Amino acid sequence: MTDVVTITVASTRGSAPRDAGTFMEVSTTQVHGTIGGGALEYEAIRLARQMIRGGSAAMERVFPLGPDLGQCCGGSVTLTFAKGAGQAEATAPPLWIWGAGHVGRAIGHVMAPFADREITIVDTTSDRMPQDLPGSIAPLVAAAPVRVVPRAPDSADHIIVTYSHDLDLALCDALLRRGFGSCGLIGSATKWGRFRRRLASMGHEDAQIARIACPIGNPALGKHPQAIAVGVAAALISPVAVKAMGDKTG
Repeated sequence: MTDVVTITVASTRGSAPRDAGTFMEVSTTQVHGTIGGGALEYEAIRLARQMIRGGSAAMERVFPLGPDLGQCCGGSVTLTFAKGAGQAEATAPPLWIWGAGHVGRAIGHVMAPFADREITIVDTTSDRMPQDLPGSIAPLVAAAPVRVVPRAPDSADHIIVTYSHDLDLALCDALLRRGFGSCGLIGSATKWGRFRRRLASMGHEDAQIARIACPIGNPALGKHPQAIAVGVAAALISPVAVKAMGDKTG
């Protein structure tokens, strides 16, 4: 596509608004993503649209983040400009969201802009699958979601937020047998207490059961789907929090 220019942060020196590898796409009317920096981004967009109107197919520019851009970061950013859409590189584990209801779709919408992981959202019928999912999220309709658990990579993070407690339990059982990077289950302390006993009766060791985090999110934020999604996202983007969710022992 020659009507889109991808701007990529090739390298940085000193203080900079975004890290190397960050990219954004610019067309004549739209901008997707951000390289940050306010005036830096404004100037980059201007140059990209100049390319679309007939400039070179690719170029590289170094931007000192000083008075000329009205900034005081003190560092510099090297940007590359190339005609055509960019390709996000997955640097984080895949995310599988089990359940496309209000909480599942909210988590998907919050996580999608990070563009650093493959996201799959699973539900039992096409009617339950929202039509406004970001293009980076892969919808998967499965009448029996447990049967598709083996399709998830061993390293994947899982969030279980289905409409059915029975299905939630079956997914917990299947994922414990399959293996996972981390796993979170929506529910109350009472629900989790019952699940722990039932999972133990299915043959799972306490240490393995404790790797499933329940409740998910940050209770201090409230129970609104977006509030739950913000808490879940905070855990997923923090390596320390993800390790705690995957290695939880209490």
